[in-house]
Amino acid sequence: MPNLDATDHQILALLQQDAKLNVNDIAQQLNLTKTPIYERIKRLEKSGVIDKYVALVNRQKFTPSIVVFLTGSLKVSKFDETQDFYNAVMQIDEVLECYLLGGEKDFMLKVIARDLNSYHEFYSAKIGSIPHVGEIKSSFVLKEVKYNTMIPNMSLKED
Repeated sequence: MPNLDATDHQILALLQQDAKLNVNDIAQQLNLTKTPIYERIKRLEKSGVIDKYVALVNRQKFTPSIVVFLTGSLKVSKFDETQDFYNAVMQIDEVLECYLLGGEKDFMLKVIARDLNSYHEFYSAKIGSIPHVGEIKSSFVLKEVKYNTMIPNMSLKED
C-alpha cells in the first residue's frame, strides 16, 4: 500500500469531486506538471486506492422515487447461512447498499422504489424471499439532508 502525501490527497479530493478531470486539469490546479500527476494516479489505481470511476446519477431527474432504509435481524446458526443472505441481497437491483451491523440489528439495507405501492410489492416479493431474515423494520426518507460520496482526508491502513 502506498504512503500518501499531501499531493496524493489533493489528487484524490479533486477526482472525488469530479472524476472527469483529466491529468492536465489536475496538474494545473496543483501547479505541477502532468507527468508526475499521471504517474501518481496510475500508482493510486494500481494499488487499489482508486477502485473505479463512476457517474453519480441525480435520481430527482427520473421518475419520482422513494428511499427506504431497512434494518433487520438474521436467523442463522452457521456462517454459511449468513453468506446465503449476502448472496441473495447482491442479486436484488433495488438494494443500493447493504451493511452488516454490530449491535441490536444485524443488517441495514438502502433500497430505492418508485412509490409506496412499488415498495410494498418489492418488500413482499423480494425481501420476503431472502433466506434467514428475521424481523425487519422500514424507515422512509422524508428529506435528504446530506448526500456525499467523498471520503475525507484519511490515512491509509497498514497491510
